[in-house]
Amino acid sequence: MRTGRPIPVLSLTEVEQEMLRNWARRPKSAQALALRARIVLRCAEGATNTEVARQVQVRSQTVGKWRQRFVDRRLDGLLDEPRPGAPRKVSDADVERALTMTLESTPKDATHWSTRSLAKQAGLSRSTVGRIWRAFELHPHRSETFKLSKDPLFIDKVRDIVGLYMDPPDRALVLCVDEKSQIQALDRTQPLLPMRPGQIERRTHDYARHGTTSLFAALDVKTGTVIGEFHRRHRSVEFRKFLDTIDQAVPSALDVHLILDNYGTHKTAPVRRWLAKRPRFHVTSRPPAPPGSIWSSVGLRRSQRSRSGAVFTAACANSRPPSSSISPSPIPRQSPSSGPRAPMKSLPASPAFVRRLLGQDTSSPW
Repeated sequence: MRTGRPIPVLSLTEVEQEMLRNWARRPKSAQALALRARIVLRCAEGATNTEVARQVQVRSQTVGKWRQRFVDRRLDGLLDEPRPGAPRKVSDADVERALTMTLESTPKDATHWSTRSLAKQAGLSRSTVGRIWRAFELHPHRSETFKLSKDPLFIDKVRDIVGLYMDPPDRALVLCVDEKSQIQALDRTQPLLPMRPGQIERRTHDYARHGTTSLFAALDVKTGTVIGEFHRRHRSVEFRKFLDTIDQAVPSALDVHLILDNYGTHKTAPVRRWLAKRPRFHVTSRPPAPPGSIWSSVGLRRSQRSRSGAVFTAACANSRPPSSSISPSPIPRQSPSSGPRAPMKSLPASPAFVRRLLGQDTSSPW
């Protein structure tokens, strides 16, 4: 005859059984909650408190406690009870109001909400607004750009270009060709004063203009080598000359796949005739890219950050040997208060400037 305290009958519905299994198996569940779920599942199988305690390695009193809690309050009985402390001051309605104002409205005197302006409008503290924004990952002060292509063949072009990069044809060279026009050659008016103990590096606040130039470059993505050339102007004539440079730099035994954008200089009759006479050249047009996203612009910006001897948009040179003399002031210099600046003129860079800023070899690596 059985003696002792009677064990309450524990039965589970399908929903409760599924929820308890999720709590017990989910990697991110709290260990205490997962243990309680395993205890209840084994109790529902008909095991006694002693047997369950031996299986989950706890005391039998602990098994009896959570068995009774589940019988009395079901799933809610397994959760932690509210802890003592100060009552909550920010209600769910306050949080919802702050989120709605952040997402669906803007202040009258600004483009976006700040923690102080929203706190004043919503009747909350600045720290509370900050915690709400962090909890929902809201950043009203930040914005990003995007661009949707209107090209109906966008997907096909992307597949062709990615296929060329990832799996190029045998005995072929894939080159990404691009141009960077209106590069300003700027230099400091006085030599740089180097860093000394107790004194940082110093440079003049003003600069001298050495004209503008245009960069034509072909990048081999696989090896990182670049075939580069500078011209005074950016026309189809200069682009055809750059194609001659590529033709001379790449061995005749290799086919050449050029990835170009849709710029007008690539589609003129002289360029088409040049390509028709050279069957080893294959052209693939890439979809339009957002301004500033081309690799040549990125490379020039890196050069600008890496060089500290002069302020310039990019190192510039000329495809032909630059003239030894240049106008000391090709563009009238103006103060910030004297009105708009005069437009840039396409002038060759001085030899000294080129030798100091351009130290790369653009000869053929193949």
